[in-house]
Amino acid sequence: MSDDVLESLPDALQEVRILRHSQGGVEDCADEVAEEVPVALVFNGISHAVMMATPADLDCFALGFALSEGIVKDRREVFDIEVLPHADGVEVQLQIAQSAFACLKAHRRSLTGRTGCGVCGTESLGLLDLTPERVSAAPTFELDHPRLQRILEGLPAQQALTRATGCAHAAAWCDAQGEIVRVFEDVGRHNALDKLFGWMAKSGVAPSSGLVFLTSRASYELVRKCARMNVPVLATISAPTTLAIRIAHAAGIRLLSFCRQNGFVEYPATHVTPSP
Repeated sequence: MSDDVLESLPDALQEVRILRHSQGGVEDCADEVAEEVPVALVFNGISHAVMMATPADLDCFALGFALSEGIVKDRREVFDIEVLPHADGVEVQLQIAQSAFACLKAHRRSLTGRTGCGVCGTESLGLLDLTPERVSAAPTFELDHPRLQRILEGLPAQQALTRATGCAHAAAWCDAQGEIVRVFEDVGRHNALDKLFGWMAKSGVAPSSGLVFLTSRASYELVRKCARMNVPVLATISAPTTLAIRIAHAAGIRLLSFCRQNGFVEYPATHVTPSP
C-alpha cells in the first residue's frame, strides 16, 4: 500500500504483523487492518446509541444518522457536533433543537419495559417502522446501463480503505452522468450510508440530482434510510431482500440491484406479492 493512501487513512486502519500462508510457505510480514471502534452518539448530553464503526468522517456520520433515523428532520436542527476520542472509543456529542430532543426522549420512554425482539436495536415488533415516507423528489435523469458501467469502473479507485484492508463497504453519491462525486467507507454498510447522507446534508446536495450507489446488499434499513432522506434512486452491487423491495415500492424509490458490468436487475412494483 502506497504512503499517500496510508496518510489519507490515519484513523481508519492499523498496521499489524501477520503470517501469510501460501503454497510457497509462510511469510512473516505486515498488513493493514480496518479499525472498528465503539462510537457513542450523544444528543444534548444523553447517550442514544453506541455503534461499531470506522473512526473516520464521524461528524458526517453523526449528522447522517440523526437525519436518516428521523431524530431530526432538517440539518438546521443540529446546532453543533463535537467528536471526542477516548481510550476505549469515540464519543460524538450533538446539540439539537429542543423540539427534536423532546421527541427523542419521548421515544426513549416508550421503549422502557418492553421485551426485546433483537431487530436492529428495536425493542418490540410493534415499534418497527416499516411504513416509509413517500419520496417527493423525482429523478431529473434517466439511469441506464452505460451510466452504471461508469460508476462500476470508477468506484474501485476511490475505495482507499477497501484497497488497503479488503474490509469496508462504500456508499457513493453519483451525478446524472454516472460520475462519482463523493465516496465514504466504513466497516458497516449502514455507517457508510449515514456518512454519505451527512455530507449530502452539509453540502446541500439535491437528492433528485443523482443516485446513491452501495457496495452491499439492499437491506430494508438501507432503503428505509433513503426514503427518509428523499433519495429516489438506490443502486446496489448485491441482492435485495423482499422487505427492501416492498419498502422501495411504498416509498417510490427506484431500486436497482446486482449491478454488474453486463447489466442490472430492477424490481417493478407489480412483480412483488404484498406481505401478509
